Amino acid sequence: MTEFARLTLPEGCRDLAEPDPVKVIPPTAWLDSTRTLSELKTNLLSIWPERAYRGLTFAFQLLNQHYLVCNSPDTVKRVFLEEHDNYDRKSPQMRHALEPLLGDGLFVSDGALWKERRDYCAPAFEAERLPDFAGVMVESAQEMADRWARLPHDQPVDMLNEMARLTSLIIGRTIFGDDTSDAEAAQVVDGFSTYQKAIEQMNWADTFGLPYLRWLSNPLSRFRAQRSAARIHEVIDRIIERHKARKDSDRVTLLSMLLEGHPGSRGQKRCPLHALGARNEAIVMFMAGHETTANSLAWAWYLLDHSPRAADRLHEELDRVLGGRAPTLADVPKLPYTRAVFEETMRLYPPVPVLSRQARAGDEIRGKALRKNSIILVIPWLLHRHELFWEKPNQFIPERFLPGQPRPDKFVYLPFSVGHRVCLGMRFGLTEGILCLATLAQRFRARMAPEHSVDIECRLTLRPRGGLPMYLEPRSS
Repeated sequence: MTEFARLTLPEGCRDLAEPDPVKVIPPTAWLDSTRTLSELKTNLLSIWPERAYRGLTFAFQLLNQHYLVCNSPDTVKRVFLEEHDNYDRKSPQMRHALEPLLGDGLFVSDGALWKERRDYCAPAFEAERLPDFAGVMVESAQEMADRWARLPHDQPVDMLNEMARLTSLIIGRTIFGDDTSDAEAAQVVDGFSTYQKAIEQMNWADTFGLPYLRWLSNPLSRFRAQRSAARIHEVIDRIIERHKARKDSDRVTLLSMLLEGHPGSRGQKRCPLHALGARNEAIVMFMAGHETTANSLAWAWYLLDHSPRAADRLHEELDRVLGGRAPTLADVPKLPYTRAVFEETMRLYPPVPVLSRQARAGDEIRGKALRKNSIILVIPWLLHRHELFWEKPNQFIPERFLPGQPRPDKFVYLPFSVGHRVCLGMRFGLTEGILCLATLAQRFRARMAPEHSVDIECRLTLRPRGGLPMYLEPRSS
């Protein structure tokens, strides 16, 4: 056993015998073949053996590149908080995979530029704005529920695509203050899906520390990624142009902060960002604001179908608290099981399952020496299923997140990352997930299409491979 506390389940949940939801099957040996390495191109979780779900750190070398996996709360805390200035830079793999889409945006920038851009974006997510945002979240989800009600009952929907289009509309209408159309939301969703498939996120040059191999990149894949990024850029550019043409210039939005230097409710007005910088940050916020929550909501629908027990308890809470009416922000504290379903979903399927950094200088972590430019991996997928920190780590048991249960260490459970680079939209995303799930699950159950086999795809984010075709069943409270 270790010096770390293990979170135990509530008494009534320890004997649950439900089957595990879909997971990655660990390889029998560590990096045992070139086939294992090639699988990284479509699933970054495929290489971790069973011992990775028990270990606290492990290091390995791929030709010229040294790696260290931080797999315990103390090591994660050191990298993401205590020694942040040494580990603030994203890995070359992540930077090169995202720069065609995000440019020098907040997600890939570091140092002084990152601090400046974060200061520009932070006021868009102030707590004071959440009540207005919540109303838009519920209204958008109700529009989707009304559309679902008009669909034939024997026609499945792709729940992954549905949730992505919903969250795209919400981020456009809230953070951007724009009446983003459904067609524009679909263009962003389709563009990012294609981008993830095309971009070389594990190119050999960065993976093996051999820069001269960069010429080996696939030009066709690079062209497809650039074309997909351009389609996303088109939508963001239209939103920015609509913002410039609007007459309600006093309205505070992310774009007013980026383009006009608006300080939000606190601070002094700053100089506007230059046009390209503003667009890059707008793209970061749009992509981060819709993709992660959409994936979590899609996985939640899968898990509720997988666990009728949890679905019944969720519906009982929604019927009792809401009684058929639309939820409001004031209802969020009254929906602890709905929140627990969403938090447990993010534990089992963290939206960004691999977080990477590059050391600016040498260091030592748990007795393992690090050289300058070593790659540090913090893997929420492993931490969230770690056998030393969780009881029944592979089972879907929302009760572990109910009030009265001990909260997991924030350096073990990190669906929004942690430390200095914690997600700006954490409060926004959690509220959005709870309200959208409450609005839609109150009116519908969703059943997996029996002919579809659910599997995991992990590229830049964690998605169900091939989508989630599901049949909608209207329910009456």
